[in-house]
Amino acid sequence: MAVNEDIELEELIRGAGGDAEEDQGGGLDLTTLLMVARKSLPWVLLLISLGLLASWLFLRYTSPVYQSSSTLKIDEKTEAGVLGLEGLGKMVEQKQTMTQLSGEIELIKSDLIYRRLRDSLDLEVNYYAEGTVLETELYRASPFKVEYQTKGGGQYNTKFGLRFLTPQQIELTYQENGQEVIQKAILGNQIETLGFWFRIYPTSLFRPSDTERNFYFVIRDEGFINQYLSSNLQVQIINPDANTISISFTDNNSLKAHDIVNKVDTAYLVEKIQRKQEQSAKTLRYLADQSNDNRQLLRQAEEQLQEFMKQNRLFDAETELGSLTTILTTQQEERQKLQEQLTLLRSLNSQIAQNRIVASEERSAEQSIPALAELKAPELAARIGELYDLQLQINRVSNSYTPETQTIKNLQGQITFTKQNINQLLRQNEQLLQRQLNEMDNKANSLQGRLAELPELKTQIERLKRPRELYEKYSLLMMDKTLEYNIARAGITADFQVLSPANLPSLPISPIKLMAYAIGLASGLVLGIGLIAVRYLLHNTVTSVGELERNTLSSVLGVIPTYDREKMSVSKLVVDKNPKSAISEAIRSIRTNLEFMASSKRKRMISVTSTISGEGKTFVTVNLAGIIAASDQRVVILDLDMRKPKVNLAFDAENIKGVSTILIEKHTWQECIQHTTIPTLDFISAGPTPPNPSELILSPKFDEMLEHLYQSYDVIIIDTPPVGLVTDGILIMRKADVPIYIVRANYSKKAFLKNINKLVRTNGFTKLTTILNDAKAGGMQGYGYGYGYGYGYGQGYYEEPQPQSGVVNRLRKRFS
Repeated sequence: MAVNEDIELEELIRGAGGDAEEDQGGGLDLTTLLMVARKSLPWVLLLISLGLLASWLFLRYTSPVYQSSSTLKIDEKTEAGVLGLEGLGKMVEQKQTMTQLSGEIELIKSDLIYRRLRDSLDLEVNYYAEGTVLETELYRASPFKVEYQTKGGGQYNTKFGLRFLTPQQIELTYQENGQEVIQKAILGNQIETLGFWFRIYPTSLFRPSDTERNFYFVIRDEGFINQYLSSNLQVQIINPDANTISISFTDNNSLKAHDIVNKVDTAYLVEKIQRKQEQSAKTLRYLADQSNDNRQLLRQAEEQLQEFMKQNRLFDAETELGSLTTILTTQQEERQKLQEQLTLLRSLNSQIAQNRIVASEERSAEQSIPALAELKAPELAARIGELYDLQLQINRVSNSYTPETQTIKNLQGQITFTKQNINQLLRQNEQLLQRQLNEMDNKANSLQGRLAELPELKTQIERLKRPRELYEKYSLLMMDKTLEYNIARAGITADFQVLSPANLPSLPISPIKLMAYAIGLASGLVLGIGLIAVRYLLHNTVTSVGELERNTLSSVLGVIPTYDREKMSVSKLVVDKNPKSAISEAIRSIRTNLEFMASSKRKRMISVTSTISGEGKTFVTVNLAGIIAASDQRVVILDLDMRKPKVNLAFDAENIKGVSTILIEKHTWQECIQHTTIPTLDFISAGPTPPNPSELILSPKFDEMLEHLYQSYDVIIIDTPPVGLVTDGILIMRKADVPIYIVRANYSKKAFLKNINKLVRTNGFTKLTTILNDAKAGGMQGYGYGYGYGYGYGQGYYEEPQPQSGVVNRLRKRFS
C-alpha cells in the first residue's frame, strides 16, 4: 500500500508540475532569482576565490615564456643585371613572389643556420639552478663552466647534479645503469664518466653563497639542439608585397631568446654574403675561362687574316683599290697628253715637210705656228723658231736678190740644215712619246688585271675580319664585365635589411598575469552565475509568501516562522509553553484572520490539509487549536488521518479508540474524547486504521458525529489526510467552513500550488486559504516574524526520517 501511494505522489508531482508550467508560462521570477542569488552569494565568492587561487597557482608553477623578434626586409637581386641583361633582371625582380620568400624562410630554418648558431652560442651545455618550485636556466649567469670531450659513446642529454661542497670542491650526482652515482671532484681536475672527460671551472659570477644552492647541467647532442631550435624558432611572412619577414624565438630565458634571434640575423647575413661570394667567384671563373678561350680564337683569326694578306701581298684592299683607280685615271690623263704631243709632232712634221710654215713680219713664230706653244720639247721649239727666222730672212732678201744669189743660197742651205735637225728631233721625240705610250698601255693593262682581282680578295678579307672583330668585341666585353664584377665584389653586401633588430623582452608572452587573473576571475564568475542559474532552475520549492501569493488563487491566512527552540521528532503543542513567542503571535494572527472570515457564525468547522505528509499539517492543527482554545472557545480536534494518525502523538496519548471506532459504532464520541493541558481543548484521535477510511467518512455516522460535537464545542478543527495522496481530505473540506491548506517553506514543491488552484477552480473552494509554515526570516516579507520553529518532518507519508546533525549538515544549512 505504501508503494502504491508513493507512485501516486510521483504522478501528482509530475502532473501538478505540468499544470503549473501552463499557468506560469515559464517566465522569469525575478524575486526568486534574487533570493537564489543572495543565498548563493557565499558560494559565488568561494568560486571566485578558487578561480583566483587557481590563477595564482598556475602563475606560481608555470615557467614564463619570453619571445624576442626581429623584422627583415629581403631585397633579392639577380645576377642578370650585373652581366648586362638589365631587362631580364628587372623582370625577375618584379616577379619576386611568395616562393622566393618561402625559400628564404627555409634557409633561415635550415641546418646551415643551426650549425652557425651552435658554433657561435654556448648551446651544447645547459646550466640550471634548482628552486623550491621551478628550475631556472642560468644562461650566461652560471657560477661554473663545463669543458668536455667525448671519448666515444657519450651519454648526451643526461642530468648531472652539481653541488659546491667548498669553493674548490664539488659533488656530482648522475644516473648510471639505473643507479645513482655520487662523485666528488676538485674544480679544474679532469673527471671521466659516462663517455665524457669533464673539467669544471668557476666563473667570475661565482659567489660564496652558491655553496648553499643546488645546480645541474646537461650536455646536449646535435639532434636535441636542432629540435630545440626548430620548435622554438618561428619565421613568418609579414607582408609579401614589401618582402618583409619576422624572425622570433621563444624561450624561458629572455636573454637567451634575444641572443638567438641576434645570432640568427648574423648567421643569415654571413650565409647570404658567403653565397654571394661563391656566386661571384663562379662568375669570375666563368669570365676568366671565357676570356682565355676568346683570346685563343682571336689570335687564330688574326693569324689567318695576316697569312692571307701576306700571300696576296695586301695590306688594305680597299685602299689599294682606290690607289689603283687613281693611278689608272692619272695614267689615262698622262697618256692623253702624250698622245696630244705625238699628234702635235706629227702635225709639225707634216707642215715642215710640206713647207706650210709661212713666215711673216706681222706675226711671230708662236702666232704662225699655234702648236709651237704647246710643244713640250724646248730644243725642237728653238729649232723651229730658227727655221721660222731663216724663212723670214729669205723673204726679206728675196726682194733684193735673186735665187741664185749666194746670200739666198746660204740662207736656203741653212734652212735645209735646220729642217734636217728639226726632222731628226721630231723623229726622236716621236719615238720617245711612242715608247712612253706603250709603257703606259702595259702598266694600265697590269693595273686593270689587278683591279679585276680586288673584289674577290676584298670579300675574302671581310670574311676573315668578321670573326676577328667579333672576338675583339667579346674580349673587350669580358674585360669590362670582369672589371665591373670585381668592383661589385669589393662592395658586396647581403640583400636584406634589418628593419627592427631583436628586442630584449621584459615581459613574458605566457603566462600573462593580468590575463591569468582575469580568466580566473571570469571563470569564478561564470561558475558562480552558472551555480545561480542551476539553483534557480532546480529551485522547485516555495520559499516565501510572495511566491505563495503569486502562484495561488487563494488568499494567505498567515505565516508561521521557523521554531528553533527545541528539536521535535513529532508535532507538539508549543503555544501553551511559550505564549509570548513569535510562533504564538503568528498563530494568534491567523486566529484573528479566521475571526474576520467567520465573524457572523459562532459555530464553525476548520479543516487543515496539505499536499503530502511532512508539511506541518498536524503541527498547525494542534497549535492553532491551542490558540483558539486560549480565547475561551471550546475546541475539539478530530484526527481524520486514519492511515497515519499523529494528533495523539502530539499530546502523548494513546490511539486505542477514536474516530474509526465511533463511525463503526463501537464507541461513542464521549468515550473517545481526550483532554489536554488546556481546559477548553479536547481531541479525538483517529483510532485503529480501518480498511475503508473514505467509506466511513461518507457514511451518515460521520455527519451525526459532527452534529453531536457542534452541541458541545464552538470550533471543530479537523486534521485531514493529505489531499495529494488520498481523496478523504477533499470530502472533509466540502463540509468545512474554513478549509486551510498548509504549504511548508523550502519543502513544498511549487508544483503543489497547482493542486491548490485546481481545488479552487474544480471543486469551488472559494474560501480556501493557505498558511506558509516553517518560514525563515527571508521568506516572511510583510509579516514581520523573524523567529520560528524547526522540527523534523519526513518526506514520505508513512516513514519520517530523524533530523540529521553534524558539521557538514550545519554548513549546508548555513549556505542553503
